[in-house]
Amino acid sequence: MDFANQIILVSAALITFSIFAGALSSRIGAPLLLVFLAFGMLVGEEGPGGIVFNDFRLAYLAGSFALAIILFDGGLRTSRNALARAWAPAGALATIGVLLTAAITGVAAKFLLGIGWVEAFLLGAIVGSTDAAAVFLLLHQRGLRLRARVSATLEVESAINDPMAIFLTLALVGIAVEGVQLDSVGAVIGEIGNFLWQLVGGVIFGLAGGWFVVRAINRLQLSPGLYPIMAGALALLVFALTQSAGASGYVAIFLIGFTVGNTPHRATSEISRFTDGMAWLAQICMFLMLGLLVTPSSLLPILLPAIAVAVVLFFVARPIAVWLCLKPLKFAPNETLFISWLGLRGSVAVFLAVIPVFAGVEGASTLFSVAYVIVLVSLVAQGWTIALTARWTDVELPPRPTAKRGVELDLPAGKGKSVVAYTVDPMSILVLRRMKRLPLPEGTTVISVMRAGVARTEGLHEGLEAGDVVLLLINVDAVPALDRLFGARKSRSAEKEGKIVDFVIDGHTSAAAVANMYSLAFTPEERELTLEEFMRSRLGREIKTGARTRVGSVDLVAVQVTDGEVHQVGLDLDPPPEKTLLGQLQTRFRAGVETLRDLFLADASRPS
Repeated sequence: MDFANQIILVSAALITFSIFAGALSSRIGAPLLLVFLAFGMLVGEEGPGGIVFNDFRLAYLAGSFALAIILFDGGLRTSRNALARAWAPAGALATIGVLLTAAITGVAAKFLLGIGWVEAFLLGAIVGSTDAAAVFLLLHQRGLRLRARVSATLEVESAINDPMAIFLTLALVGIAVEGVQLDSVGAVIGEIGNFLWQLVGGVIFGLAGGWFVVRAINRLQLSPGLYPIMAGALALLVFALTQSAGASGYVAIFLIGFTVGNTPHRATSEISRFTDGMAWLAQICMFLMLGLLVTPSSLLPILLPAIAVAVVLFFVARPIAVWLCLKPLKFAPNETLFISWLGLRGSVAVFLAVIPVFAGVEGASTLFSVAYVIVLVSLVAQGWTIALTARWTDVELPPRPTAKRGVELDLPAGKGKSVVAYTVDPMSILVLRRMKRLPLPEGTTVISVMRAGVARTEGLHEGLEAGDVVLLLINVDAVPALDRLFGARKSRSAEKEGKIVDFVIDGHTSAAAVANMYSLAFTPEERELTLEEFMRSRLGREIKTGARTRVGSVDLVAVQVTDGEVHQVGLDLDPPPEKTLLGQLQTRFRAGVETLRDLFLADASRPS
């Protein structure tokens, strides 16, 4: 009993102190994962804590479990649009990119560390993939907002590149231990088939498992607290079955989370909150455990060569691989540069470095120590400079306004609806623009407005005031737009023109429908057009992404343009002022027309 109590005491104390240390470290901008890793080293065998932990098999088991939970949570938070936008570049980076990175890093390791070719390429495979835990956490740690394609590429790449790294690691471990020779066409085809099955099998198990999890959530009547537990347990069950079938359980569990997160069901809020907390716990435990595994004295003999390998990885191998993969996909040079630099290494590299140790590969302890140093250098150099690099490469977008959102209630299964309560911020666009009609996303219904302790259900067209509590019936995918609408809007002087829109609408939507929804002053002729046709009539045929035109006091922005056709149009409800005198006069004239029209409609609606 004393031993069990001591284990509980030590575990709880480590997690608690790690959280407090992470909270303090945020003031100096230190990456939280680095803090957890360093804290694990401090309480280890050679640190003040004196805890002895050298069970690599247990570390592998716990790391697999933790990484699966992290990827499940990452899938939940990856939108369908992000995956559609990033599947091509992320797929190239997750396969060809990992292979090129491992090969170049392996060549450098051969000469810098003085090890054999197999061991050198094994090290390249171990550190060849980016880390999902590090990428997901560091991209969102301080609310950093990047260009959509850049952010989606990084997140999806980190989630799906593990199969290639695992395949290369296991193959090279087999060669190092058993002397496997790929000296026949059949052997080569077999290895390629094994890799393809890992990817394809992971996709099949993931999509089927995601469908099953959603169906179970919608069909079973359970206590609300049981839904996230059931979803997590089923996801881990599919993960284990996929691994047993020789496919990639990591791809599968990411796709399960993606399917659950992008399909309407009755437990959206409960599952999201639960998995967020579990993912944090998994990251803390995994990085603490990896910190306990290493002894600082073992790092000193290989410190300088390991740093040299890290420099080659970050400044040569990763940039070359990213450039070759993204060049055909027409990524801008600044986007390519940022993606190259943000090739974060984390727990996956240390986790893979454990495999050669318990497989008995000669010199495995050196490989583990070198991988550990590379992870430390990555978290310090890349993790600490992520925000600075985003600004320097001009891929950072202004932060979205954050709203004070109250309780969120999921409605019955399959409806895709929620009830949320918002408090109107004094600096929100709803107050600043004094709109007569509320510019709410399509499918949103105002249930009531609480003002001065009184619930109002009539006269809502008159607008809102600061401090109003608004109860809304919404589509679940409208939350980000409502957060921007009800949250505090920063001044335009602090933002870059053309970088922000409040709503995105399909380009084939009729101008009349948008005019009715957002009270825009289209002429009768313009109301007959689609938004795409209207923008062509205003801007000509050569429309580029980011082009905008003003309607009254609102800007229409070309968000997605393909082959000259505007597929998505954004609404900027708080646009920058017109730069020319003529533009300013036109804006004021249109605003005056809107005001007169509103007055006329108000008089016409009054009973005689």
